[in-house]
Amino acid sequence: MNNDLIFQKIIKKEIASNILYQDNIVTAFDDIHPKAPIHILIVPNYLIKTANDINKKNKNIIAHMFYIAVKIAKQKNISEDGYKIVINCNKNGGQEINYFHMHLLGGTKLKTLY
Repeated sequence: MNNDLIFQKIIKKEIASNILYQDNIVTAFDDIHPKAPIHILIVPNYLIKTANDINKKNKNIIAHMFYIAVKIAKQKNISEDGYKIVINCNKNGGQEINYFHMHLLGGTKLKTLY
């Protein structure tokens, strides 16, 4: 299966996944290869390939993704201790799937990347 289609299949519930949140704009689900005790992916419900593809038409989706990330962080009780929101862009930025998404990571002390 083409990795770039996996998020679309999760959104449509064609692949079993632990969906934690879904509305008409975004879907959030557990990462299958977690890098922290809490590692949740938040994806738009329609394809935006990379951060470079954010434009005037879809920029409000990105704000909604951040809003949902904060909402989930509060539900998971990691908002007070802290968490990371990570967005990778293209190969050298660490993006493995060509579908814009953010990682919400928490539940432990996280290392800085710089």
